[in-house]
Amino acid sequence: MTPIMSKSEAARHVASARVRRGLSWARIAAEIDAPLVWTTAALLGQHPMTREQAERVCDFLDLDAAVAESLQLQPTRGADPAVLSDPTIYRFAEALSVYGPALKELVHDEFGDGIMSAINFRVDFARRPDPDGDRVVITFDGKFLDYRW
Repeated sequence: MTPIMSKSEAARHVASARVRRGLSWARIAAEIDAPLVWTTAALLGQHPMTREQAERVCDFLDLDAAVAESLQLQPTRGADPAVLSDPTIYRFAEALSVYGPALKELVHDEFGDGIMSAINFRVDFARRPDPDGDRVVITFDGKFLDYRW
């Protein structure tokens, strides 16, 4: 029996097919009618896809059933430590290290004792034109979970 393809290998197949076909992540997300950031994360191995989503994206990208099978697996979430040295990803970590304590205080000030869920969660991405250079707009939208004693 052939082992199931790893999610990282499936992600490499998806990324290669996307580049070779000249497709944006937005176009792929539209094809499977799913949110842009979620779709991109799923195709990079961070979320399981439904059978229908996996088969549809593989048909669209002309990828085989082995990739579709892998895209349906439960992931091991998180980034490889080597990925954290990428300048774009590092800047996200830097922004949270600088503004995280202030955001924590503001969450507690506004909502009380609790946390923002990263499970009941949405994230959105947009580009906003600005005379000084276009702006990257990222929105985290998580359910507030209060601590109950």
